Amino acid sequence: MMWNPEMECMPRPELERLQSERLVKIVKYTYDNVKFYHDRMDFAGVKPSDIKGIEDISKLPFMSKQDLRDYYPTGTFAAPLSEIVRFHASSGTTGKPIVAGYTQHDLECWSEGVARCLTAYGITKEDIVQVAYGYGLFTGGLGAHDGATRIGCSVLPASSGNTAKQLMLMRDLGVTALCCTPSYALFLAESLHKSEDFKLSDMHLKAGAFGAEPWSENMRAELEEKLGIKAYDIYGLTEVSGPGVGGECECQDGTHIWEDMFFPEIIDPQTLKPLPHGDQGELVFTTLTKEGMPVIRYRTRDLTSLNYAPCKCGRTAVRMNKIMGRTDDMLIIRGVNVFPTQIESVIMEFAECNGQYLITVDRVDNTDTFRLDIELRSECYGDMVGQFQSLIKAITGRISSVIGIKCDVHVVEPNAIERSAGKAKHVVDLRKI
Repeated sequence: MMWNPEMECMPRPELERLQSERLVKIVKYTYDNVKFYHDRMDFAGVKPSDIKGIEDISKLPFMSKQDLRDYYPTGTFAAPLSEIVRFHASSGTTGKPIVAGYTQHDLECWSEGVARCLTAYGITKEDIVQVAYGYGLFTGGLGAHDGATRIGCSVLPASSGNTAKQLMLMRDLGVTALCCTPSYALFLAESLHKSEDFKLSDMHLKAGAFGAEPWSENMRAELEEKLGIKAYDIYGLTEVSGPGVGGECECQDGTHIWEDMFFPEIIDPQTLKPLPHGDQGELVFTTLTKEGMPVIRYRTRDLTSLNYAPCKCGRTAVRMNKIMGRTDDMLIIRGVNVFPTQIESVIMEFAECNGQYLITVDRVDNTDTFRLDIELRSECYGDMVGQFQSLIKAITGRISSVIGIKCDVHVVEPNAIERSAGKAKHVVDLRKI
């Protein structure tokens, strides 16, 4: 199903003409209204008149998260505060939070993107959608809520936490779609299967929209089995527009980016040069319709690749492959680049594991230590006491073959690793302390 077939299936030459028109307009708009862009473009020797179409985008300078922090809180807003109807903000755990401002037009575009995603997942106005993303400054809750409301769904604004109540309402209201982080969805699934009060057969779920953190294909399979659903990726970020920048279709073969609103590029994170189609690199976005806080060539730090081949679903929007990790989440251990998603993918290959893990990196005598704690399923833990060494050996060998270095694997009992209703914390790097 499609929410807006005209835009989702627009022939690429026509789409590129629309992108060019919107880029020319947004560049002039930001140059005239945002000192940061005015100064940065002048320094780069670029004027709005130099931008004739989307093919000229590489002439424009990049924007980074640090730029947004330097101009905190509203220094990169293009619209006056009198036209800003909502603020959102990042967590700010590594510095000042990123504050995003939205005009009414921006909120309408945002809900349009989410509506396209949810419709692609098979969700209609007949569905009941449970939004278990956090509501508030985080974009997940209100973003998913507004998109589902735009379709006409019945929305349960459950927010995050209080898992027993989440399951009770999910069952009693006949919820058919779940929106939350994949790690919290897995936690809900575990709680469901451990509970004496709830059964999967009592639930009516058919689809899940999971985002806000990277997750693997193995986790998708786990969620689909444990919740009896089709699990779909939804992508977004505070700086660009929250969830709904793109989403998977029924083919589950890449995330369609809504290119009429968000223009994606892939660059080499070292040279900053654009990479050929299909190559993996850093994802960069330019917003083509935002009024409140437009961004031009914003470096997301997400590592992925783009697939421009036609999709079986009929949509022409480019597909983004699964996020491998982030350049700022990448761990360098003994000189080797390691991404948590690589570890997760290996763990999910072993049926004995429940998907929960914690990486701890430290430095002892000038040498990096690399510890991995892995939880087992409750039904496996009791049966395998005294037989862990063979499993540990298998996991250690598999991880070594995937990333090229050994780690110190430890099997821990179920629920030993701290859970979170929001984004999961899988890494503790003591070298930074």
